[in-house]
Amino acid sequence: MSSGSDLTARARIREAAIALFAERGVASASIRDIAQAAGVSSGLLRHHFGSKEGLRDACDEWAMSRVVQIQMRFTELGTFGPIDPEFLVLQRYLVRSLMDGSPRGMAMFTQAVEHGERWLAGTSLQTADPRAFAALLGAMKLGMFVMRDQLTAVLGEDAGEMPGYLRMIRASLEIFTQPLLTQEQADQALKALDRLGDS
Repeated sequence: MSSGSDLTARARIREAAIALFAERGVASASIRDIAQAAGVSSGLLRHHFGSKEGLRDACDEWAMSRVVQIQMRFTELGTFGPIDPEFLVLQRYLVRSLMDGSPRGMAMFTQAVEHGERWLAGTSLQTADPRAFAALLGAMKLGMFVMRDQLTAVLGEDAGEMPGYLRMIRASLEIFTQPLLTQEQADQALKALDRLGDS
């Protein structure tokens, strides 16, 4: 069993790794860099996590569980609390992990889609294909963060930091709370898609 100081060191290492992985990517953040940022030795890092891959596994699990907790709190309460700076770092970390094309990133996206399907089942939203609905919704939301540099350029402020982040989220809420098509337009588009599927 680890002592309290060991647990504190483990948490410091994990936080430093998440911050560096989010900023530089996994390949560009060395064990030595992470240990130095956490204020520990490389040996202590290896004692807790074994290797950089083991550390990354722990970071993936922690980041995903924390983001899901925050999302579930919003789903249950229906309101936003203050945005914790930790959340922005975790979001950047998860986006970076997804972008690197690793099996871990794919597994995390699959987990997020499955979480989305469970959420969808508890709503009154209508869809003929819940899996595709949840997957596309997740991809659209992630797109805002994948395209951080492009959004920053056109908005004139960093979309990954306050206040640019709030500006981007506010715009996304406006998009998601208004229909962009009339019911008639949507019905016509669905019929056209059905015809393409039949041809």
